[in-house]
Amino acid sequence: MIYSSAILEEILRFANPTETVWITSKSKGIAKELALAFVMTPRFISKTPINNPRNIIDGWSWQDYTLEKLVRIYIVCLLSEKDGTDQLNLLFDTAEINEAVALHSALPALKNPTQFLLRATDAVRSNMGSVFESIAFENPYPSLYFSELAWNQMVLKCIFNDKAIHRIYDLEKRSNQALADTLSDFAHERWAAGRRVPSQVWRLVPQFMNENLQSDINKLAQSDNPRDVLAAQLVNKEIAQPGSTMGQWKELELPEPIYQA
Repeated sequence: MIYSSAILEEILRFANPTETVWITSKSKGIAKELALAFVMTPRFISKTPINNPRNIIDGWSWQDYTLEKLVRIYIVCLLSEKDGTDQLNLLFDTAEINEAVALHSALPALKNPTQFLLRATDAVRSNMGSVFESIAFENPYPSLYFSELAWNQMVLKCIFNDKAIHRIYDLEKRSNQALADTLSDFAHERWAAGRRVPSQVWRLVPQFMNENLQSDINKLAQSDNPRDVLAAQLVNKEIAQPGSTMGQWKELELPEPIYQA
């Protein structure tokens, strides 16, 4: 599916006349010219917030985007549609942080998204937080295209780095036995060191209960921490009636700096 037209419609809601002229002019260029426009975008496009954005792909949120970022995403989509793969790869190879964020944010809207799967999994391993978050959060690309192994690596990196896993699209849908078992092992390591894990991670285990996981949930139920007790209650409720806890984990999505505890 081609998404550039829908993205352009949204851009034109926020661009001023001068910006509109620049965008329209550059969009007509060949691939090499589009790649140059991508790099030059901050010189000509403002950081106007994109308020109340449209939803053109499920799970792809522009809520915190700026006009500059959205224009860059639009240009990336045009490159994809004009078979500018070589230019896109060059942009990935030479990108500074903001450029890399725009490139990875654009992946679900590309004409040939699977062609950039290795770029996406490389972003999961990035030590640049904003680049990692651009693929992990409010982005449907991992849910659509990541293998189970790549998916689990992304989720676990969020947990290990105390990031908000609820911002991962299709978090529960892509949960799996291997991930649940790894979470149990991680919890045991933390508990042995007198530490804890974020309470909301237990939302990933109800479908995959075994003896070890049930023991973990029983331990949570006896915790002095009310967040852990609530997590245990929600897990048990979900086990008894699948789907019954939808929306009830929000209280446990509040910031929880576990690595400072």
